[in-house]
Amino acid sequence: MIDCPKRQDHRGKNRPWLVIGAVLMAAVYQLHRQGRIWWCVCGKPNPWDGDIWSSHNSQHAFDHYSFTHVLHGIVFYGIIAWLFPRMSFAWRLCLAIGLEALWEVFENTQFIIQRYRTVTIGLGYEGDSIINSLGDILCCVIGFILARYLGFRWSLVLFVVTELALLFWVRDNLTLNVLMLIYPIDAIKSWQMIH
Repeated sequence: MIDCPKRQDHRGKNRPWLVIGAVLMAAVYQLHRQGRIWWCVCGKPNPWDGDIWSSHNSQHAFDHYSFTHVLHGIVFYGIIAWLFPRMSFAWRLCLAIGLEALWEVFENTQFIIQRYRTVTIGLGYEGDSIINSLGDILCCVIGFILARYLGFRWSLVLFVVTELALLFWVRDNLTLNVLMLIYPIDAIKSWQMIH
């Protein structure tokens, strides 16, 4: 009888990890229902595709946009820590993964795919493969964990450096991506199309 509270406490510690597993399974199920393929139709399981202009973009595990998902994790860490300062790290991570999984499902709806094609440089964007969505969620987790250990100041530095590196590398980053989805600017799109 003395062991019962410990067993309940142990089960309580596992709950966030069980929820994370359920969230990931639900996301995969919904992405599959939306018609997302598991991996690139090319049949080559490359972990990385470095050409944002090819049909392979967002079809392999990681690409340039994976870095923007690391930034999602940094932002989520800051917001969740600020909103829920007493929440355990495991539940904060669970919430961040839930938010990122929701974004991945929403991002792969026909509405958002068409929006990307119309107003951003993603002219041939077909949506993400399931493995790419899972890679994006993993990148978010990496950003979340980095933010925990780096603290606010160094997380901000990492955010700015990543945004600038992507801006010069592929003429796109998280800030431009969000801006162009919400309020497209033709001059920015024209500049981004130069490659």
